[in-house]
Amino acid sequence: MDVVEKIRSAGVVGAGGAGFPTHVKVKCQAEVVIGNGAECEPLLRVDQQLMERYADDVAKGLQAVMDVTGAKRGVIALKEHYHGAVSALEKAIQGKPGISLHLMKGYYPAGDEQQIVYEVTGRVVPTGGLPLDVGAVVSNVNTLINIANALDGKPVTDKYVTVSGEVASPVTLKVPIGTPLRTLIAAAGGPASDQGYTLIIGGPAMGKLCDDWDAPVTKTTGGVLVFRSSHRLIAQKTPNTEEEIRMAKAVCCQCNMCTLMCPRNTLGLGVEPHKAMRAAAMGQGALLGDPNGVLSCCDCGICTYYACNFGLKPSRMMQNIKQGLMQAGYKPRKEVKGSPNSNLEITRLPVKRLISRMGVANYDVPAPLDERDLGVTKVIIPLQQHIGAPSVPVVSVGDRVERGALIADIPEGRLGARIHASISGNVVSVTDREIVISQSA
Repeated sequence: MDVVEKIRSAGVVGAGGAGFPTHVKVKCQAEVVIGNGAECEPLLRVDQQLMERYADDVAKGLQAVMDVTGAKRGVIALKEHYHGAVSALEKAIQGKPGISLHLMKGYYPAGDEQQIVYEVTGRVVPTGGLPLDVGAVVSNVNTLINIANALDGKPVTDKYVTVSGEVASPVTLKVPIGTPLRTLIAAAGGPASDQGYTLIIGGPAMGKLCDDWDAPVTKTTGGVLVFRSSHRLIAQKTPNTEEEIRMAKAVCCQCNMCTLMCPRNTLGLGVEPHKAMRAAAMGQGALLGDPNGVLSCCDCGICTYYACNFGLKPSRMMQNIKQGLMQAGYKPRKEVKGSPNSNLEITRLPVKRLISRMGVANYDVPAPLDERDLGVTKVIIPLQQHIGAPSVPVVSVGDRVERGALIADIPEGRLGARIHASISGNVVSVTDREIVISQSA
């Protein structure tokens, strides 16, 4: 079995959040393979600890992708202050020709794929394009570890997740895929009741609100943050389109600070949030300017959480307009509109300043890696954990499955990923959305 087939069989997808099936991504020719260990979001601690503990696997996974793609160069990009990870990786790559480290400053969003590619190659990925357009393949370091495991025949059954916020003991846990979020919250000493609290799945900037504490961990879950529902970050993330447009009309002075600080705009991609605010406030699409730039927005939220001094939500306007353009069938032009800003370095936002502005400094604490068995006896495994079509169940109610067994396959002729049992037990439910496995049934 070749490397690509081993990755496919193991159900490896982008663990950093995108969830693109990895066996499809690596089936190409590239000049450079980049391991993304910059961990874009504040408060999350997964990647830095995995690189320190499993540096050899990161290097092994990176080498495997280099071999498949024919890349002569492999680069692991991480922040320079991840001292333990840097030390471990320096040892892991010794004697491996073509593999090096690229140390990044502690700015946000350093882990954005565009930023990583530009730092490592000096090239800008075009709007509507992929890193492969400039000769690069980018994989999250957790994905590289999963690739290393796949080479040894181990499928993806677990996920590492940072649990932080309003919990007594912030921690990074290894849990079976399908574990209810409340199990992680309890393990971190979080609130016993969900009343008065709201979850953010992912990081505080790009993460999504969640009120369902029984929602399952998936292959792309990287963080579970518990906030009081009264926290202003929750209000900023709560959609209220009518109020947002009203405030844009009343308050936005077109200072364009949101555009000046936009990391994608500084790369020359023409992302202009202030024009989105203008178009929404006036109800005139012609005021948007070039709509192609909207489709290069990475939803990092700098414009909302930091740049706007009036508490407006340019990122929400960008999301709404982007969604409208896509629904209307607008196709992006593959282009780089301008040149990177010559003052790019001074426009980069230090993570600590963003943390302070967002009001989450109290939660910026260590979340040590803990791989103890939480004794999970029931999992709800979604069939849609990746970009593409939902996986197709290959088990039935009443079947006995062992941990690591295939329970859902890729639809014939479709983009997708295999899914495996994350615990041993009996299949108690199979629907077109999920498979439930229980040890007690």
